[in-house]
Amino acid sequence: MIVAERVGWLGLGSNVGDRGAHLRSAIELLRFRGVELGAVSSAYETEPVGEVLDQPDFLNAAIRVRTALEPLDLLDLCKAVEVENGRRSGGPRHGPRSLDVDVLILGRVELEHERLTLPHPELTRRRFVLVPLLELDPALELPDGTSLAAALSRLEGERVERVGSLDEI
Repeated sequence: MIVAERVGWLGLGSNVGDRGAHLRSAIELLRFRGVELGAVSSAYETEPVGEVLDQPDFLNAAIRVRTALEPLDLLDLCKAVEVENGRRSGGPRHGPRSLDVDVLILGRVELEHERLTLPHPELTRRRFVLVPLLELDPALELPDGTSLAAALSRLEGERVERVGSLDEI
């Protein structure tokens, strides 16, 4: 049986410990486990959003990947990579974390599952996700044709500051 590969987009974030090292480690662990790396965005320092605002700033990036993994298998791999980088289960939603690896888009897949929704349901409302994604592909669209550049143009606030390549930090 031939398994089709898909191009996907992952979001990376860290605000605990050596943030850059956590993001670089995530990329290497994903690559080591058979996820082909296509491109890596710059690193961006961003302010916390969500339910816990009193915490350190995040370092965020996006990566384009190619994988034959099914969506839930890719999610499981991302969660394993988080744990290997010191992420502990539990804690407050949107709280501090050593590593967050989110599956944002996986080809043209649209999925509603208790563990994973694709495309990521918060994607079009988060500057810290859209800015690195659009750095890699300014014309990127969701499977339904929604322009991510147009979504970004409608957002205000939320500091997202480029700090350099992941190799530089």
